[in-house]
Amino acid sequence: MAREFTSVGVVGLGTMGAGIVEVFARNGIEVVAVEISETAVERGRATLTGSTDRAVAKGKLAPADRDALLARVNWQVGLDALHSVDLVIEAVPEHLDLKQRIFAELDRVCKPETILATNTSSLSVTEISVATTRPNQVIGIHFFNPAPVMKLVEIVRTVVTSAEVVADVEALCERLGKVDVTISDRAGFIANALLFGYLNHAVSMLESRYATREDIDAAMKLGCGLPMGPLALMDLIGLDTAYEILDTMYRRGGRDRRHAPVPLIKQMVTAGLLGRKSGRGFYTYERPGSPVVVPDEQTPVTTESALADGTHGIAKVGVVGSGTMATGIIEVFAKAGYEVVSVTRGAEKSAKVFEAVKTSLNKGVVRGKLGEADRDAALGRITWSATLEHLADVDLVVEAVVEELSVKKALFASLDEICKPGVVLATTTSSLPVIEVAMATQRPADVVGLHFFNPAPIMPLVEIVQTIRTSAETTTTAKAVCAKLGKTGVVCGDRSGFIVNALLFPYLNDAVKMLEASYSTADDIDHAMKLGCGYPMGPFELLDVVGLDVSLAIQRELYLELREPGFAPAPLLEHLVTAGYLGRKTGRGFRDHTRR
Repeated sequence: MAREFTSVGVVGLGTMGAGIVEVFARNGIEVVAVEISETAVERGRATLTGSTDRAVAKGKLAPADRDALLARVNWQVGLDALHSVDLVIEAVPEHLDLKQRIFAELDRVCKPETILATNTSSLSVTEISVATTRPNQVIGIHFFNPAPVMKLVEIVRTVVTSAEVVADVEALCERLGKVDVTISDRAGFIANALLFGYLNHAVSMLESRYATREDIDAAMKLGCGLPMGPLALMDLIGLDTAYEILDTMYRRGGRDRRHAPVPLIKQMVTAGLLGRKSGRGFYTYERPGSPVVVPDEQTPVTTESALADGTHGIAKVGVVGSGTMATGIIEVFAKAGYEVVSVTRGAEKSAKVFEAVKTSLNKGVVRGKLGEADRDAALGRITWSATLEHLADVDLVVEAVVEELSVKKALFASLDEICKPGVVLATTTSSLPVIEVAMATQRPADVVGLHFFNPAPIMPLVEIVQTIRTSAETTTTAKAVCAKLGKTGVVCGDRSGFIVNALLFPYLNDAVKMLEASYSTADDIDHAMKLGCGYPMGPFELLDVVGLDVSLAIQRELYLELREPGFAPAPLLEHLVTAGYLGRKTGRGFRDHTRR
């Protein structure tokens, strides 16, 4: 039988500590809440009161239940108040020496059977435990912020943590309504080890001026369905906290350069730009602690008239290709009011594309998202052709043929001869260098990447990829066209992976390496990222959907271009692809889909 915890102590009543107090008190457990001064205790009490009052206002907590919850909390100054509790959770700042001092004192104060837990998100639980005479009773219980809302708890066992302590804490988490993943003591555990490499990479993109903060954040929210963009998330976490976590992970995790803090982070911390809590980080906020972003000197100014000017001269669009992406792009432009010339490699393919577009539009009618008249009008705007010469009078060409550079270069050379001067020539490539395609023409200034996401009619993001030869006018026109399509266009340079894939796939690769090292299971890693970070899918779910072969090809491209050791494809990913385990499309990838 698991141990019954009747009283719990919480040391440190900042945002996280106060949240942990609320979690326990909500679940009927008496809590002794401890800080170093009366002032700090009052701040913690105010945080808890504010949180529970908001829950009452939203109808999520009855006033009587709130009063009972608050009555379960005993606010105290000093660790001596914890002499009779069954479990203590420490939630003080991420400094090893501070935590070790506290644990040494807790070891003296607490009764012999008390379990001592740390909420650290990056420090070594083992190093904290050796400050006590009971390291077998020390464990990591890593809650996620905000603790009352987030479902995940990482339970971190050291090599000497007793099995009974682990089992007792697992049962406690279940009682609290949390989903726990039990792991060993490694830098960053699961969630932070995967999350912070991605966040650090996003900061490096901004530091190198590869893309703006707004475009980086919009790309990851709209392209991957993430709840927040990486830079906004850094502001929420706090840049000082993020720096400490990255620095600790770099030093403890084998000095992987993916976790070496980008210099810009340290510079911003030194300048006091810590994120929301200071009122300014990557963004500027209404006031310290406020989530409301206000314009600053970096806020882009794009007027409606500028966007409208960019669409002048774009009335007729050619789309070359007959695959799923080409079909979706044809539909998107036709619904937005453009005349569209669809060019395929024969009448049979044109017929198939026509049927696919018609079927998709009919689905829109059935679902009430499109009127019958609008469907008929959209179909009426499309001309079907099997010859490139019919693109002689279009204003924009979007190429969506196979991802082979030789094929695209040959096509663009032909378009260069056929199309009139001033036409914008766009490629939808997701992985090839746009400049290579552009230089197959005599007009590289007019060539741009327009990377639509699949399915194009639904996904709201388009990556606008400008080469070193793309003119400002061409980029402006591309942004204006995206706006008219109802899409968000994000501008980036011509580099492997652009924004989304360059940030997404190294994170997926890191997850594979974590599995490969037998640190955790695919299920627990997926749970950690979905419940701890709010991701719509775990990394292994996503890899199986994307296709392991596709993922490996993208990761190889990133590694070949950037030559970053941390980007080298995980051997396990290569082995699975070699074995034909490609994900859902073959019935097996990281999971067996034939049994579902």
